[in-house]
Amino acid sequence: MSSAKKRSKAAAAEAKKKKIATVGAILQSEGDKDESATSSPIPFPESETSSPVKQYIFKNPNFVHSAKGSGKRGPGHRTWKTLKQIVASERAYPRKADDTSYESLDAPPSFIPAKKYSDLSGLPSNYTDPQTKLRYHNADEFSRIKMLPSDIVSGYLALRKANSAVP
Repeated sequence: MSSAKKRSKAAAAEAKKKKIATVGAILQSEGDKDESATSSPIPFPESETSSPVKQYIFKNPNFVHSAKGSGKRGPGHRTWKTLKQIVASERAYPRKADDTSYESLDAPPSFIPAKKYSDLSGLPSNYTDPQTKLRYHNADEFSRIKMLPSDIVSGYLALRKANSAVP
């Protein structure tokens, strides 16, 4: 890197520090003017012996954000767990039989309709023969279905676990 680039980066960093310092001074002076703008919305009783400390009832003073902890990559970086690590950690906790976990996930039925495939070729089918109830992909398969004997048609329907329409 050239020395001119280093100097320009250093100058930009100093300008940023100055800007932050001036913004902080402005905020401090505005804070001194208007104490009520930053105070808690719920008034706390002030005693004569204690100094007026702003307390927020919704803020836990002992809270440590998980992303701000120190890890391998430093603060602000989250370490991701693999599925194997999650399952291993879930096995360590005592659970009831009906609790949901990664190992026993019971999903409700899907709202998306099931895809239908041709009984002859296995391609996606948009058509159903009204007489035999066999599904087909195109006109060529339909002509082949018309030539099939009834025992083969009932065999195809049995494979699909559909009721046999042909007597």
